[in-house]
Amino acid sequence: MDARERRGRGVGADGRVTPDTLGSERPAPVLSIRGGALGFGGRGLWSGLDLDIAPGEFLAVLGANGSGKTSLLRAMLGQQRLDAGEVLVAGHPARRGARRVGYIPQQKIVPPGTPLRGRDLVMLGVNGHRWGPPIATRADHDRVDALLTAVGADAYADRPLGTLSGGEQQRLRVAQSLADDPVLLLCDEPLMSLDLHHQREVSELIDARRRDHGTAVVFVTHDVNPVLGMVDRILYLAQGRFTIGTPDEVLRDDVLSGLYGTSVEVIRSRGRVIVVGVPDGDHHHEVIA
Repeated sequence: MDARERRGRGVGADGRVTPDTLGSERPAPVLSIRGGALGFGGRGLWSGLDLDIAPGEFLAVLGANGSGKTSLLRAMLGQQRLDAGEVLVAGHPARRGARRVGYIPQQKIVPPGTPLRGRDLVMLGVNGHRWGPPIATRADHDRVDALLTAVGADAYADRPLGTLSGGEQQRLRVAQSLADDPVLLLCDEPLMSLDLHHQREVSELIDARRRDHGTAVVFVTHDVNPVLGMVDRILYLAQGRFTIGTPDEVLRDDVLSGLYGTSVEVIRSRGRVIVVGVPDGDHHHEVIA
């Protein structure tokens, strides 16, 4: 039974789409936010956020630049305090360096002269948290080999990072994020600057992890199309407000028009979703998919 089958959904009195209570058989959430609020520079980004993420669920987080998407991830990583509310990971307060939380950052090309090899990057995920000199054990090397195989990176594991393509580098970052067998995988624009082929490859690696191991995924993106068929729910942040629901529940003219407070149109064409008519300050976000 996948995450879609485990959840029911409903629309609250305030118009937000939220999961229904499913009773005692519902698995304990991997991540919970209660009464979450966050602001920046005297401006409220969002408030009153209640969110439970189930094992194996794929949550996409959408919104314009400055809407608080990355700040939300930082709160889940224990790197940023909320202005109000709490974040719990596996029932415990989110904290920096939690071992069962994986993180995939935005794709950033490594300079050509960087001597660090692909397997060295993955090894940092395996033993980089330890005190003292990073002396790798036989078990560490075996773990790195297994992770490289899992993401299909064996062929270039011993090449310098700076000689690898963006897609190859991002595969290695996925491997690094899985080093501690995470129950929660946080992804901050992991497909940025990748071509369509590598977007698909990296997305499928992340989706395979959650399907095969029940790892919950929080996937921040400005373009939902590469992962649209994988997404269970969307958290859409805009204008200091938010809405949560399935892609069909959120990506609608009436829902997004209500969220932005102005007329917004959602266009579906050849399996892609395009959002047009967002306010002037969000022109860079006119096309989210």
